[in-house]
Amino acid sequence: MKKKYVLTDLCCANCALKIEEGIRKIPGVNDVSVSFITSKMILDAEDASFDHVFEEAVKIVKKIEPDCEVLKK
Repeated sequence: MKKKYVLTDLCCANCALKIEEGIRKIPGVNDVSVSFITSKMILDAEDASFDHVFEEAVKIVKKIEPDCEVLKK
């Protein structure tokens, strides 16, 4: 399953890269793309574990960018 999200208040391209690298390590993630320019994240994960993967991804975003919100597009 692939879903798109908007990342509000994403600070910089380096933070986007750190978020992407962190999310890639979550078991069940097939692919992830985080763009600082468009402030968007595309998350592709296994259907059965998507909700858990998304929750873990949000935790990583908050750890790296505490003011950033993840909104469904």
